[in-house]
Amino acid sequence: MSAYKIIDHEYDVVVLGAGGSGLRAAVGLSEAGLKTACISKVFPTRSHTSAAQGGISAALGNMGEDDWRWHMYDTVKGSDWLGDQDAIEYLCKEAPRAVVELERYGVPFSRTDDGKIYQRPFGGMTKNYGNGTAQRTCAAADRTGHAILHTLYGQALKHNTEFFIEYFALDLIMKNGECKGVIAWNLTDGTIHRFRSHITIIATGGYGKVYYSATSAHTCTGDGNAMVLRAGLPLQDMEFVQFSNIFITSNTYRTSGRTFAD
Repeated sequence: MSAYKIIDHEYDVVVLGAGGSGLRAAVGLSEAGLKTACISKVFPTRSHTSAAQGGISAALGNMGEDDWRWHMYDTVKGSDWLGDQDAIEYLCKEAPRAVVELERYGVPFSRTDDGKIYQRPFGGMTKNYGNGTAQRTCAAADRTGHAILHTLYGQALKHNTEFFIEYFALDLIMKNGECKGVIAWNLTDGTIHRFRSHITIIATGGYGKVYYSATSAHTCTGDGNAMVLRAGLPLQDMEFVQFSNIFITSNTYRTSGRTFAD
């Protein structure tokens, strides 16, 4: 590294990734008054969250009776009983509050006739523990993820999050087993940057593109996971890689002599 001029930065918190999770973390940290940097290898509103078209599920009950316990049941069942049930409970219980929070930040959710957040039926969403279909998925037309990204990016700028766009994080800075920041490469001019921070949050998304054929964007290459492994830290549940099931369904129908028109 002595052959390179290294540009130094110091922050309270560095967030790696500017998708929905990274931006929400950056907004919360900046709101709390912490000096926050957000590093992204693509422009924030081009992150893969923009591909989340269908919506975000929460048991608001705007389109019929609903309960977070039914949402939890569906999520546990959908994981084939392999999911962390404490985490699932927290997710489903807090989801309504989180969606209302996004609305108040400015996410332009579609509306019912009486002005409530519109919710659509979506795969696996049931009521009464599997007895009937629940309309649980809160949607902003067919561009929910896109709308969330733009809203959170605006909120992050409002609260003075500092963005380093088209910077590629190379490695975590480790000292005595503790993460002290990150080394990043500015893709525009090739300079190397050293970010020192008290906390480093890794929100770098999935890694579907470790497979030759996947529905993930070409940016989903597992950079954050790789940095963690190189630092000697553990990863958990690496076999759980998300794919869109529409192609699986399509192929199943074709092999059974049917098409979607059937």
